[in-house]
Amino acid sequence: MLRNSQRKVASSKRLSLKQINALNAQIRLREEKIRTINSEIRLLDNQIYENTNTVRSLQSQLSKLKKEYAAMVLFAFRNQSAYSKLMFIFAAKDFNQAYKRLKYLQQFGDYRQKQAHYIEHTQKALGVKIVELDHNKREKSGLLSDQENEKKTLGKEKNDQSVQLSRLSKQEKQLRQELLQKQKEVARLNRAIQTAINREIEEERRRAEAAARAAAARTGTDAKPVARGSSVLAATPESAKLSSDFLSNRGKLPWPVAVGTIVERFGNHGYGVNVTVENNGIDIKTSEGATVRAVFSGEVRSVYNIGGQYAVLIRHGEYFTVYSNLRTVSVSKGEKVSLKQSIGTVITDPVDGTTQLHFEVRKGAAPQNPEGWLAN
Repeated sequence: MLRNSQRKVASSKRLSLKQINALNAQIRLREEKIRTINSEIRLLDNQIYENTNTVRSLQSQLSKLKKEYAAMVLFAFRNQSAYSKLMFIFAAKDFNQAYKRLKYLQQFGDYRQKQAHYIEHTQKALGVKIVELDHNKREKSGLLSDQENEKKTLGKEKNDQSVQLSRLSKQEKQLRQELLQKQKEVARLNRAIQTAINREIEEERRRAEAAARAAAARTGTDAKPVARGSSVLAATPESAKLSSDFLSNRGKLPWPVAVGTIVERFGNHGYGVNVTVENNGIDIKTSEGATVRAVFSGEVRSVYNIGGQYAVLIRHGEYFTVYSNLRTVSVSKGEKVSLKQSIGTVITDPVDGTTQLHFEVRKGAAPQNPEGWLAN
């Protein structure tokens, strides 16, 4: 009975902690959406300003054209009779002046027609711009409404977050124990990864030194010094090319799962109980039974079993990717993998039903923020 009660408390506690992470992810997405809406509103404001200036300019042109046209119509009305036109032509001093007066009357008539067409065109353009302006204003109104709705939803999510934090603070002792356990699991994974990568570096260093000694023996010269640190992982032409290809795809790597949301980001995370958990990668919430895939071609260097869950380390020249919280693994050490090849499936927590993949990118043993490597 007591054990069942403890299991229920643990379940509630663990669910609350993951709810916090999920809510944080939702809040980040909501804030990003609001920033996008604000950016669109600023763009529309610029369009509205430009269209407003265009409308004013067209209205000014139209008013000026109408005044000019009215003056021409009045002049034409006063001189509309054929007799007046003929008298104007025949009153010329000579033939050349008469011809010029005739051409003037023809040009004046053509100009009146052009002015009439230009007024018509300006009116149409003005109508189009007014419609565009009205559309821009309605669109802005819709975005403002969306923004208000998003802010309300964001406020509710932050309120839910506060409630969950309050619940967690009341269970501080149990939460600290859970977080300390998580720290141990993270440290265990980090030690395993660090050991494997150090082993890779040491093996490459020995191979490079042996190759340098052999080359020196052939030429009768002193062996060239071998680089220290992770750079030795890119000592061979093949590994150097793989490292270069991996680096050139920074920001373009596919996600390790087809569909997912980041619920815990890279770096240190505290939960208000004086316990900090360092995340050397990101945690991605995904669907139950989701397939995990390699984000780049490489070679499997280690497969771990940590507390009944699997982790896979893949080498890409000087770089490594880590995939943990796996229920099953479909690759083995030494196996070459290709881009997006399946390497296993994500485990689902039996207590709270969440399915989260832990993913890391490392240069040598140094953790990198995976968000900067994955495609947006």
